[in-house]
Amino acid sequence: MDKHEKLIDLISEFDHAMLVTRSASGTLGSRPMAVAQMEDDGDLWFVTDRNSGKVADLMLDDDVAVTMQGSNKFVSLSGKAHAVDDQAKIDELWNEAWKVWFPEGKSSPSLVLLRVEPTRGEYWDNSGASGLKYLVKAGKAYLQGERPEKDASINASVSM
Repeated sequence: MDKHEKLIDLISEFDHAMLVTRSASGTLGSRPMAVAQMEDDGDLWFVTDRNSGKVADLMLDDDVAVTMQGSNKFVSLSGKAHAVDDQAKIDELWNEAWKVWFPEGKSSPSLVLLRVEPTRGEYWDNSGASGLKYLVKAGKAYLQGERPEKDASINASVSM
């Protein structure tokens, strides 16, 4: 599995992410988001309120970061995001649990999709056999007063 495939595979394991945007004042803001869908190329879809601060942020600066974390797996993406008004896509993605935020359902006028198109991604996967292999390397390096070598199977940067 190449680095790009590994990154896509890791992204697909996450149901939630932190979406980071830049406000008009230049500050960064992050908020948890449920992942509505991940496409095969790594594009992510989220559902939000069109009157939210994140949508206002995106109108000024569409550069975003998306981070995901599990017990021993981490992903960081950077790219572009934009609001999408597409009722057919909303119908396709609709999850009844979202009625908590959109009581009118999928036809709610405040509901809008966010599409994040990553241009770059990084991952750290310290799970399974590769994680154990890294722990052995790290322990050995610690005992020798050195830093462990970077292992491409555990950590990689990928252009999307």
